[in-house]
Order: sequence, then C-alpha cells, then structure tokens
Amino acid sequence: MSTLSIVIPSLDDAAVLRACLAAVAAQTRHPDEVIVVDNGSTDDTAAVARAAGARVVIEPARGVLRATAAGFDAATGDIIGRLDADSLPAPDWAARVEFRFTDPGLDAVTGTGDFYGCGAVWRFIGKWLYLGGYFTVIGLLIGRVPLFGSNFAIRRSAWLRVRERVHLDDPRAHDDLDLSMVLEPDMTTRFDGSLRVGVSARPFETLAGFRRRASWAFHMIGVNLREVGWLLRLRQAARRRRRRGAGPSPGITPDAESPGTGTASPR
Repeated sequence: MSTLSIVIPSLDDAAVLRACLAAVAAQTRHPDEVIVVDNGSTDDTAAVARAAGARVVIEPARGVLRATAAGFDAATGDIIGRLDADSLPAPDWAARVEFRFTDPGLDAVTGTGDFYGCGAVWRFIGKWLYLGGYFTVIGLLIGRVPLFGSNFAIRRSAWLRVRERVHLDDPRAHDDLDLSMVLEPDMTTRFDGSLRVGVSARPFETLAGFRRRASWAFHMIGVNLREVGWLLRLRQAARRRRRRGAGPSPGITPDAESPGTGTASPR
C-alpha cells in the first residue's frame, strides 16, 4: 500500500480552509499526513490547520509555487495530493488517487472541479469554458495532460526528479502550469473525470483578478516554451505514445480519459 500526503497551500484562507480540512477528514481513505503551508498569513490559518490535526509548514516567501514546493519537500508520502484551501474533495477522492497509482507507469493524475459560490451560468462557464479550455488548450500546447492545481496528485519520486526545474524564483509562477511544463518527456500524466472536488468561484469575482491569473499563465507558458519549444514537446509526446503502444491521436486524449468520462474506480 502506498502512503499518501495531502498538501494545501494557504494565504489568509482560514475560513475556507476549515471546510477543506473537514472534507479531508471525511475521506473514506484517510491520508497518512496532511500538510498546510502557511504562506505568510495574517489570519488564523495556522491555528485552524493545527486544530484539524494538520502539520503546518511555514513558507514566508510569497507565491503559490513557493508554498506548494515547500509542502512537497516536507511531504513523506509515496504519493503527494495537492488541494487548494478552498477545495472540497469528494469523500472518495483519496481512495481514487490511491487506486490510480496502482498503475506503476503513472507519474501524476488530475481531475476537474465543480464550482460553488456562484449561479448556474457561472458554474457552466467555469467547468466547460474556464477549466475545459485550460485542459484542452494547454494539453495541445504541451503535448500532455496538464495538472489542475485544485485537484491533482504526483508521485514523490516524480517531484524529486523535476524539483530543480520549477521556477521558484518567479513570483508570477502558477504551480500547476509550471509543474506540468517541466515534467520529463518520459513522465505520464492522466486525466480522471471521476476525481472531483468542489472549487470556489473566487477566480470570477473581479475582472482584475481574472486578468492577473490569465497574464501569469501566459507568462509561464512563454518562460517554459523558451526553454523547450512547442514542436519539440509534441515530438516528445509522440515518442511517449509510441512507447506505450498508443496510436497517433491529436491533443491530450492519449494520456487521458476525456474530461467528464473517467471510469476508474477504487477497490
């Protein structure tokens, strides 16, 4: 049996963190450790985490990539799950993560999210345009399934292989996008549509906040494509598919179940 750590970066998120940790505590497969990374909070984030039995790691250097890396470095599990402070994982989330990693060829798995705190129109936009667009466009761009920061897990061994390649000194780095783009060519990521979490609609609260997120994403794409170009990434993806015996197929589908159609079930 693999051991499972869950890492949750948090900055002044005490209110939503409490609900997230309650959902983690209700898992049918309890994680072996829960780590909350306090990224310089001025509220009672650390106290909320400790009260829920989580281990608190302090990362004073601001930035979600910095916080995520600090948590991953501190994690001791064979598998490291990644949630946001406002993520609400389904009760079987940890069990499904563990089940997926019974595949020895899998390095990382990700799922989608169901937005809460907004109306039906924004839930539709968030799921099918915002997240659906992210998986489709970034997947085509990098030749593999990208990771979604509110809902993914990675082997600790895979993290250690790429630890020195992530852009820790870049304050605009999205941890999920940067990690997706620095994974080694032989590493496999998959999408599991049954791996679900509730995610806050906070990205849509202000136009300025949404534009900032988008600009940071374009920035990280540019940084990584300057290091490894688009055509090379696609050639690497084609070689990866051939090694696995998959036929040629455009986009991200060789690495994934299509979003919303995942069928994996925990034992």
